[in-house]
Amino acid sequence: MPQSTSTLTLFKNQTFRMLWIAALASNFGGLVQAVGAAWMMTSLTQSQSMVALVQSSVTLPIMIFSLLAGVFADNFDRRKVMLIAQSFMLLVSIMLAIMAFKGLLSPWLLLGFTFLIGCGTALHNPSWQASMGDIVSRDELSAAVSLNSMGFNLMRSVGPAAGGAIVAIAGAAAAFTVNAFSYVGIIAALWFWRPSTPRPRLPRERMGRAFSAGVRYVAMSPNLMKVIFRGSLFGLSAIAVLALLPLVVRDLLQGGAFVYGVLLGCFGMGAVCAALLNARLRANFHNERITQAAFLAFAISCITLALSRHYLFSGAALLLAGASWVIALSLFNVTIQLSTPRWVVGRALALYQTGVFGGMAAGSWAWGAIAENFGADHAMIAAAVLLIVGALAGQRVPLPDSADFDLSPLNAFTEPYLRLDLKQRSGPIMIMIDYEIAQEDVTQFLAAMSERRRIRIRDGAQQWTLLRDLENPDFWTETYHVPTWVEYVRHQERRTQADAASNERLLKLHRGQERPKVHRMIERQAISLRDDTPPKSEADRVCD
Repeated sequence: MPQSTSTLTLFKNQTFRMLWIAALASNFGGLVQAVGAAWMMTSLTQSQSMVALVQSSVTLPIMIFSLLAGVFADNFDRRKVMLIAQSFMLLVSIMLAIMAFKGLLSPWLLLGFTFLIGCGTALHNPSWQASMGDIVSRDELSAAVSLNSMGFNLMRSVGPAAGGAIVAIAGAAAAFTVNAFSYVGIIAALWFWRPSTPRPRLPRERMGRAFSAGVRYVAMSPNLMKVIFRGSLFGLSAIAVLALLPLVVRDLLQGGAFVYGVLLGCFGMGAVCAALLNARLRANFHNERITQAAFLAFAISCITLALSRHYLFSGAALLLAGASWVIALSLFNVTIQLSTPRWVVGRALALYQTGVFGGMAAGSWAWGAIAENFGADHAMIAAAVLLIVGALAGQRVPLPDSADFDLSPLNAFTEPYLRLDLKQRSGPIMIMIDYEIAQEDVTQFLAAMSERRRIRIRDGAQQWTLLRDLENPDFWTETYHVPTWVEYVRHQERRTQADAASNERLLKLHRGQERPKVHRMIERQAISLRDDTPPKSEADRVCD
C-alpha cells in the first residue's frame, strides 16, 4: 500500500493552484449548465427516456472520441489541445444560450448542443489528466487527482443548488449564460501557463500508428484491462443516480428545480468529504477493498433513493453516493496513471474514459428505458443489483496495487553505429537475439520468454517468434519485426525500469560466454536479377 502525499500541501505548487482555481470556476459553470439542460428537457417533453438522454448526450462523445483525444495528448502540446477544447466549448455554450433566450430549442436540438459540449470535454480530459504528471511528481499524483475530484465535487455541492435557483428565478437560458462566462478563467490560465516540455528526439508518431500503439499497449497490460473493466461496470451501474435524479425529484419526491439542485449538491458534498479522505484510505487499505466498499455503498444509496419519499433520507443517500463515486473513480484514475509510462499515459487514460463513459452512456439509456416502463424506483433497484455484482466481480478481477512499479524510462539503449546508410523510414527491420540455454533451464526460459513476448508486443513489436535450433537444441533465437528503423528506436526507448527484471532473468539463464548476440537486419524482397546486381533476396545484416 503506497504512502500518500498530504492532499492539501499541493496548493503550494503555484501552477497547480492556478489551474485548479480556474477549473473550479469552469466546473461550476458546467454544473449550472447541466441542471439547466436536465430541467429544460423536463419542460420540453414528458418522455422519461429523453430526460435520461441528456446525461447520455454528454457522456457518449467521451466514449467515442476519447482515444483520438488521447493520441493528441501524447503527440501534441497538451496545453494547446486544452485551449482549443475550451474555446470550442465556449462558442457552443454562447450559441446554446442565444437559442434558449430566443425560445428556439427543441428536445433534439438541446441534445445536439449538449453532445457538442461533450465533444469538447472529450478532447480536453485526456490532456488535462495527463498534464497532472507534468505539473506534480509521481508521489504527489494521487493527491493531485484527489484534489481535482474534490474541486469538481465542491462545485457539485454548490453548483447544482445555484443552478436550480438560477433556473427557478431566471430560466434555463440564464444557466447557459453562466456556463459560457465560466470558460474565460480556464482559457486565461492555460494561456499564461508555460510548461517546460523537453523537445522530442524522435519524429511524432503518425496518427494511425499512434492510435494502434495505444490500443495495443493497454490490451497487452493486464493491470490496465482490470481497471478499465471495473471502471466500465461502475459507470454503467452508478450513473443511474445522476441520470434518474430529475425523475426521482419530480415523480417520487414531488419536488422542483431547486430541490433537484439541493439534492445534487448533497451528492457533491459527499464527494468533497471523500476526496479529503482518499489519501488516508489509499495508505491503509488495498485498492480492491476500497473498490468493493465503493460499489456496495453506492448500491445502498440506490436502494434508499428508490424507497425514500422524504428529502432528508434522499439527501443522506446522495451524500453516501457522492462519497462512493469520487472514491471509486479517483482510485481508478490514479491506478491507470501509476500503471502507465508517460509516453502512452494520455491514450491509456483515454481508453479508461472510453470504458467508463461508455458504460455511463449505455447506463443512462438503459436506466431511462427501465424507468419509462417500470418507474424510476424499479430502475434504481436494478442498478443496485448490478452494483452488488460489480463488488463480487472483484473476486475474479481484483484491482491491482501497482503503485510500486517504476515506469520511468530504462534508458539502457544506445543506438548502434550502422554501416548501411539507413533513413529513419527505412524498413521493415527484423531483430534476432541468440540465447544459449541449458536443458534443465528450458522451463524457466519459456516462462521468461512468455513475459518478454508480452512486453515486446506491448511496446510495438510485430510477428514475434521464438526459434530452437534442431541441430544444437541449446541454442534459441528470439525474432520480431518493426516497420521502420525509427520505430525500432522508439520500441527500445519505451522500455521501463520495471521491465528490467525480465531482461535480467533472461541474462541469468543465458549460458554463453558473451551476452546474447543481437542481429539487426533490414528486409529486402526478392526481385529479378541482372548479372551485375548482387542478390537482394538475402537480408542486409547488421550485427552488434
